[in-house]
Amino acid sequence: MEYQELLERIAADVAPLVGSGTPAEYIPALASVDAGQFGMALADLEGNVYGVGDWRVPFSAQSITKVFALALALAEGGDSLWERVGREPSGNPFNSLVQLEYENGIPRNPFINAGALVVTDRLQTLTGDASSELLEFLRQESGNPDLGFDAEVAASESEHGDRNAALAHFMASYGNIDNPVPALLDHYFWQCSIEMSCADLARAARFLARHGLRADGSRLLTRSEAKQVNAVMLTCGTYDAAGEFAYRVGLPGKSGVGGGIVAVVPGRCTLAAWSPGLDPHGNSVAAAAALDRFTTLTGLSVF
Repeated sequence: MEYQELLERIAADVAPLVGSGTPAEYIPALASVDAGQFGMALADLEGNVYGVGDWRVPFSAQSITKVFALALALAEGGDSLWERVGREPSGNPFNSLVQLEYENGIPRNPFINAGALVVTDRLQTLTGDASSELLEFLRQESGNPDLGFDAEVAASESEHGDRNAALAHFMASYGNIDNPVPALLDHYFWQCSIEMSCADLARAARFLARHGLRADGSRLLTRSEAKQVNAVMLTCGTYDAAGEFAYRVGLPGKSGVGGGIVAVVPGRCTLAAWSPGLDPHGNSVAAAAALDRFTTLTGLSVF
């Protein structure tokens, strides 16, 4: 089946689920997004992109940006990052404080909020401007120079960011944060506010399907590092529902509470699906179903 035909079939199959779930209510700027939207895009290794529905509509990437921040931190600073953040599923909500005290301020993985704050802190130390460095990288890899921050979303997250501030200060008390917490939080909120479409995300994530090679052919990550990022996406990328996502979809994936999910078929293609309605774990109902249909119809998974 051709990619375009495949995406159109998937969109028809998941149409009854579009509008299911609830947009992220704890971030007011996201709560008002129309839940009746759905888009899906696929990018092959050469950069050809296919799409269906609202695949060119920008939305708040939110936690999906954690994948790209992790890749940049590894590329800039190497494996020393893993001394400060683990690689295990948390089994707890993404903004939980519980495990940090038991584990001496070391977050379980880089995709829960505490772990992402450590990654952003490391990237800030390495680059001096973590959020701008990330945005420029995403512009280059997506081929879209107009990507930008959403100031309203960033402000909304900052105003309702007490839990993230608590996580950062708690880790700082264990010596696991190098930069001033207010500056770190600022970069983290700007990072999460980046707006991207399914087309942008599918293109930008191709380096993970290309075993670490960037769009221009230069190497961002070693093959081993690209494997590591994909592995952590598979086991930790969809909050405390990663096991269910691996069971249903069978691909490395990373979701965000903006309703997007990016997924990787190593050596083949990347996918991005979006619909704002979330399940209780914070993953898009329709986007997860669309990725499930993709692997069911194609047989393409890592298993």
